[in-house]
Amino acid sequence: MAIDNLLWWQRGIIYQIYPRSFRDSNGDGIGDLPGITSKLDYLGWLGIDAIWLSPICPSPMVDFGYDVSNYTDVDPIFGTLDDFDEMVREAHRRDIRVIFDFVPNHTSDQHPWFIESRKSRDNPKRDWYIWHDARPDGSPPNNWVSSFGGSGWTWDEQTQQFYFHEFFEQQPDLNWRNPEVRAAMYDALRFWLDRGVDGFRLDAVWFLMKDERLRDNPPNPEYSGDMSPNKKLIAAYNSDRNDMFTVLREMRDVANEYDDRLLIGELYLPIDRLMAYYGPTGDILQMPHNFHLLRQSWDAVHIRATIDLYAGRLPDFAWPNWVLSNHDNPRMASRIGPGQARVAAMLLLTLRGTPTLYYADELGLPDVDIPSEHIQDPEEHTMPGHHAGRDPERTPMQWDASPHAGFTSGTPWLPVSHDYTTLNVEHQKNDPHSMLTMQHRLIALRRSEPALTDGLYAPVLSDGDLVAYTRESSDRSFLMVLNLGSNSQELSLTRLGRQGRIVLNTRLDREGEAVSGSIALRGDEGVVVRLD
Repeated sequence: MAIDNLLWWQRGIIYQIYPRSFRDSNGDGIGDLPGITSKLDYLGWLGIDAIWLSPICPSPMVDFGYDVSNYTDVDPIFGTLDDFDEMVREAHRRDIRVIFDFVPNHTSDQHPWFIESRKSRDNPKRDWYIWHDARPDGSPPNNWVSSFGGSGWTWDEQTQQFYFHEFFEQQPDLNWRNPEVRAAMYDALRFWLDRGVDGFRLDAVWFLMKDERLRDNPPNPEYSGDMSPNKKLIAAYNSDRNDMFTVLREMRDVANEYDDRLLIGELYLPIDRLMAYYGPTGDILQMPHNFHLLRQSWDAVHIRATIDLYAGRLPDFAWPNWVLSNHDNPRMASRIGPGQARVAAMLLLTLRGTPTLYYADELGLPDVDIPSEHIQDPEEHTMPGHHAGRDPERTPMQWDASPHAGFTSGTPWLPVSHDYTTLNVEHQKNDPHSMLTMQHRLIALRRSEPALTDGLYAPVLSDGDLVAYTRESSDRSFLMVLNLGSNSQELSLTRLGRQGRIVLNTRLDREGEAVSGSIALRGDEGVVVRLD
């Protein structure tokens, strides 16, 4: 497939923005939509093709926007619908698409639907949520647990029933078996599509449908005491149910009412199961999110195997995608170290498929230590001792060396890193060997070379700490060699029978170097070689 024939989301790079932490325009310490609009030129310079915004709908913010109280408005802390429309217009003017984070599994307990639902057992909205009687002994209807710890059931004293919540008790799950729920949610999708959004990232979609008989989940035979409490059971009956494919196809039908729209699904599932979410003919999700590198051991054996298993299982019609960081997991620079973060960036941006970058990873921003008195994420409190809190990877974007890294004129909702005076956009843009400069050049190379966008992927036999592969189009071939270790490594090119020149390396100091016979890499180094 020629690059000109690719859809925007196939040839592009998606950049996840956590709106609370990107740029604050009004000094309240919380990022907002005008702040995002003000930084669109930076994203255009970086080479981003689409921004994905974490939730911005009205919310009590128990889970920072993932508890929605109104699906068709903007929370005042982020701005107004006019601010949203302005951001979309300005993004589109720069050829940047906008992906909206949609939360279909649950609402806030402050949503009008749930307020009605809990008024009485015969309320018209009662069946919009999952309510059930207690067992004869007064205990919850089954043993399902919340992903955030504790029982997934909360007792409602007024109506004398339990309601189910996969996450916090303030996030009751919708009953997607109810056609009225589905119709209301599809109308909410249309509301944002009519405002010009180019697609949706669908939150926690593998939880949408639950077992109608509410059967108990089985114990997890691999559970150990150092695992989070929510791992004690296998979520066999409250997640990844086959009947949810009908719902997702209906969502796809809604998106297809508009031109060239994208559906991404958040799915933490094994590779073989992940493929089912494309649909047998590609009629469900265009991009079931692939998190397998994000949670894999960072060593060459596991990374090589994961890449090739995913590539091997991918249906011919399906488009691959890759994620190495997001708002729910430690940042790359902390998870694998700052040197390897450069190598990981090269991997992410040269594999075949759509990469998703997490804001500030282009700077090599690590997780930021959060003093106990500044902890915001309630998950840290519901599962203490398991480091479940997500604040460290959600800290403010660091723009310059001014107070609070140029994020806000007020007090930021989370602290910036201690070294923000040098770890920031302005400083790194002026440093020819910085992480930002490296990623900017890597993105420019990817965008200019069809072989790095849609070229064929083929692994190159390697051992030790090396991961190597080629990307090849009809008129150009590239070899990527990545050293995932800290010691020097060498790769023989005898089997390739090719030679070439380095066009980019992670340290930005070997451009133009001839490669023939073998290639040597320093520790924590990756190279892109244009083959003759």
